[in-house]
Amino acid sequence: MTEEERKLREIATARNGEADVTVDYMDDEIIIIDNVKLLTSPEVARMKMNTLAFCNSGKVQLDVNGHTTLFDEDCLLICPPNTTFANIMLSPDSDFKAIFMTDKILTSFLREKMNIWTELFYIYKMYQVPINENAKELLRNFYGMFTIIIKNADHNPFREESVRSILQGAILSLCGMLKQTVQENSENHAVRKNASDAGSAQILFQQFISLLNNSPQKHRTVESFADELCITPKYLSSICKKQSGKTANAWIQEHVVEDIRYYLKQTNYSIKQICTIIGFPNPSFFGKYVKDHFGTTPAKLRGH
Repeated sequence: MTEEERKLREIATARNGEADVTVDYMDDEIIIIDNVKLLTSPEVARMKMNTLAFCNSGKVQLDVNGHTTLFDEDCLLICPPNTTFANIMLSPDSDFKAIFMTDKILTSFLREKMNIWTELFYIYKMYQVPINENAKELLRNFYGMFTIIIKNADHNPFREESVRSILQGAILSLCGMLKQTVQENSENHAVRKNASDAGSAQILFQQFISLLNNSPQKHRTVESFADELCITPKYLSSICKKQSGKTANAWIQEHVVEDIRYYLKQTNYSIKQICTIIGFPNPSFFGKYVKDHFGTTPAKLRGH
């Protein structure tokens, strides 16, 4: 469990006067927080869980992967694991809620529909998603049912199953609403898929992205990821190209670069430790990689 997840769990289970949490829930796969004002902090948080956040009222501004983002009740903030959040600021009238889910539970909720989620938030990186009145009503009703379940938790031996069931229904309904957004982005990005490839290819691509995202050592060969998926490197790259427009190696490189930026700028790990964490054989090779992709040395990148 990461430090950020521990912090969230502490907040989710808080019951003292200072922790103004009106509705909350957590299990091994899900954390739901009703009062995100508790998360406002100048420190950078890097979440290992999927994040879904929305406003009932007011506005929220925060930095998502270093980019300032503003959203209100007319849109959702949905981010995949390894997203960094910083400088969270809320308007005085904000009612800001968040749901955090592991890849495992999200995949079990969506199953073959996981491709919609993958395309929107991995391929198109569309973390800020406009929502209509139907989506707003869906989320409000979810929280209404959720509140009832939590209030009667002491008398409900099936609380976890109840929460997961209504959350799955909400996520499935939301995913159906997002499908049109995915189709529009597919047309705009000219990404095409053959119908015959849609099934197994989409599943393998999703598995690759999940494997890459959850692998601490991301600086690995395409072959090593292909071996874990029991397919050839050539087929893996072909799938990635058809599904996303990028090769498997390009996906790996993108994730490695993001990890380098995060560990150098947001942690106190030594360069040698960062090499080990990400998967570089030695600091010399790491330095060359940083120079090639950032145009500077690791030490200078850390100081910027």
